[in-house]
Amino acid sequence: SNLNINDVLGNYSLTLIDALDTLAVMGNSSEFQKAVKLVIDTVSFDKDSTVQVFEATIRVLGSLLSAHIIITDTRQPFGDMTIKDYDNELLHMAHDLAVRLLPAFENTKTGIPYPRVNLKKGVPPDSHNETCTAGAGSLLVEFGILSRLLGDSTFEWVARRAVKALWSLRSNNTGLLGNVVNIQTGHWVGKQSGLGAGSDSFYEYLLKSYILFGEKEDLEMFNDAYRNIQNHLRRGREACNEGEGDPPLYVNVNMFTGQLMNTWIDSLQAFFPGLQVLIGDVEDAICLHAFYYAIWKRYGALPERYNWQLQAPDVPFYPLRPELVESTYLLYQATKNPFYLHVGMDILQSLEKYTKAKCGYATLHHVVEKTKEDRMESFFLSETCKYLYLLFDEENPLHKSGNKYMFTTEGHIVSVDERFRNSLWQDILPGEEASAEKVKPNELKAVNFSSNCNRVPDERRYLLPLKSNYMRQIDRMVGLI
Repeated sequence: SNLNINDVLGNYSLTLIDALDTLAVMGNSSEFQKAVKLVIDTVSFDKDSTVQVFEATIRVLGSLLSAHIIITDTRQPFGDMTIKDYDNELLHMAHDLAVRLLPAFENTKTGIPYPRVNLKKGVPPDSHNETCTAGAGSLLVEFGILSRLLGDSTFEWVARRAVKALWSLRSNNTGLLGNVVNIQTGHWVGKQSGLGAGSDSFYEYLLKSYILFGEKEDLEMFNDAYRNIQNHLRRGREACNEGEGDPPLYVNVNMFTGQLMNTWIDSLQAFFPGLQVLIGDVEDAICLHAFYYAIWKRYGALPERYNWQLQAPDVPFYPLRPELVESTYLLYQATKNPFYLHVGMDILQSLEKYTKAKCGYATLHHVVEKTKEDRMESFFLSETCKYLYLLFDEENPLHKSGNKYMFTTEGHIVSVDERFRNSLWQDILPGEEASAEKVKPNELKAVNFSSNCNRVPDERRYLLPLKSNYMRQIDRMVGLI
C-alpha cells in the first residue's frame, strides 16, 4: 500500500535490470552474463502490480533494450558480452512489458497516457486523470527503439502522439508548457514551467529523439522549446563568463505569464548543463553547473529542493541522484578541463563519506544532518556510478571504440546507428504528409543561445572553466562564503 515506494519498484527485480549495462560499460563480462541469465530465468511481468508507466519505461524497458543491443553488437567493444544460445529473450521481454503498458494510452481523449497501469489488469479503475509533462512526454526514445527493432510502429506511434498532444497545449503567449495536465480535457492543472521535476526529461527527449531517429520535427520542437526557456526562465547576466550582474539561473515561472512562481529549484534541474553540452551551448552549461556544484560543496550532497533566496534546502533529502555527475561527465567530455575531474572526485568522496552503508549506499534523509534512509534507488547503479566511472575512465571503449553512443534519461547506453534512423513505416501519424523530413547529423544547431562550443578560448581550456571572480560570486550566492 506504500505507493511512493511500490509503484516504482514494481516487484520485478528493478535494480538488477536497471544495472545491466553498467556491468557491460565496466567491462565485467562474467557478471553481465550472469545478471542477464538471472533476468531471463527469473523475471516475469505477468504480475498483479501497478507501476508508473514512465519509471517502468526508462528503468526497465530502456535497460532491457540497451542490454539486448550490447549482446547482439557484432563488434563487442566492451569485451565478450555475448550470451550462449541467446535468442533475443531480452527483446521479447521488452516487448511483453511494453504491451502491458499500452493500456495507459487507451481511453484518453488527448492521447496523453495515464500515469499508472497494472501489469495484469490495465489501467486501475480509480486512476487519476492527471499526469506530469515529463512522465507522459518522455517515452519516445525507448518506445521508438522498440518499434524500430521489432518493425512494429505501434509503440513509437503512441509515444509520439503523446509528445505532439503535449506540444499542442503549450501557451500561445510564452510557448511554455506546464508541469501537470489533465489527460482527458487537456487543461493544465500545474501551471509551473521549469526545468526540474515534472518537466525535465520532456526537453531532454525532444533532442535525444532527434539525435537517435533524425526526425526533423523533434529538432524543431526542441529548438523552439529552448528558445522559450531562454526567453522566459533564464535570469541573470547574458553571458556566462563576461559582463556584470548575477550568474545565469533558470527559475520556475507561470507558463502563461512568465511570472516567477517560487524561489526554489530542484536537484533534477542539474541535468540541464549536460543537455546544453549536447546542443553546443557549453558556456552557459559551465555557469549553471558551477551553481549546482557550489550547493554540493556546501552540503556534500544536493538537496531535493534548494531555495536560492533563503540559501537553504526546502526539501532536504538526497536520494543518490545522478544529474550533477551526468553534467560533470558531459562537460568534461566537451572541454577536457581537469576541473571537472576534481568535481567528480569531490562527489565521489562525499558519497563514500556520507552515504556508504553496510550493504550498498543509502539515500540521505537530510543533507544537513546526514541521516540515512534504508533505500538505494536503482538509478544509483544505472546512472550515478556509471557516469562517475566513465568520467575517470578515459580509455573506456565507450570513448575509444569509434561507435557513437547516446545515454537515455536513465543513463542506459544506446548505439546511434542507421537502423534507428530508418523507420520501416512511411507515415507515423495519420493525416500527415508521408515523408518525414530527415536532418543530417551535422545540421544539429542550437537556436538563440548566448554562446557556443567555439567560444571557449584555448588559454582558458586548462584554467578554471569560470573566471575566479564569477566562481566566488556563485559561492556567495549559496552561502559558501
